[in-house]
Amino acid sequence: MSIPITLATARRILTQLRHDRRTVGMMVLVPTLVMALLYYVIGDQRSFNAWTPVLLCVFPFLVMFLVTSVATLRERTSGTLERLMASPLGKLDLLLGYGLAFGLMAAVQVALVLAVSLTWLGFELGGPVWPLVVVALGNALLGIALGLLCSAFARTEFQAVQFMPVVMIPQLLLGGILVPRDRMATVLEWISNVLPMSYAIEAMKLAVAGAGGDFWRDMAVVAGSAVLALVLGAATLRRRTP
Repeated sequence: MSIPITLATARRILTQLRHDRRTVGMMVLVPTLVMALLYYVIGDQRSFNAWTPVLLCVFPFLVMFLVTSVATLRERTSGTLERLMASPLGKLDLLLGYGLAFGLMAAVQVALVLAVSLTWLGFELGGPVWPLVVVALGNALLGIALGLLCSAFARTEFQAVQFMPVVMIPQLLLGGILVPRDRMATVLEWISNVLPMSYAIEAMKLAVAGAGGDFWRDMAVVAGSAVLALVLGAATLRRRTP
């Protein structure tokens, strides 16, 4: 791994994104538009305040997983990755470069969603803003890492998109959004305990209340899961798709 090569990779990806306005619009603007739509659909400030933390947890993960998995697969199928791997670029350089580039886009996404929610939409917090930002960015990095990992097992962009419900739906159903985790069947609770989204959702709930309790423990699990996914992604990354 080389820091200059990693930074150069991140700069290359950001340059590509600058010329891809549709992707940038999806990453940055769509979550904010959906949040505004939810506000007017619900029509009740108390209910909106209850659902906003959930969406702030889900949006970064969902969008970054989708965009990262497709973008990585496109580089492999087009032969770009094979040419890059013939240079001094290492696998971790590539994955960390993606993480830095899309992490920056995630920061812009989170900042815009929070700014609109806290001002225009009247979202009310019981504590400071920074814990929400920490959880949202951590979840975005988790989505990036899992997207990079899953892209190694897909051969087409359509297959990469199909990984999204496989990864996303179980974590949403078992993460404690619909039913508290301690009220689930024992087997489902065990499964929930090994899913990183469960800890991200718990951290978001604590962030809304002021970031007390086990906030940092939950964020450490999310960060550790992202690092593990990056390491596994580097181990399974192929230069090209057969």
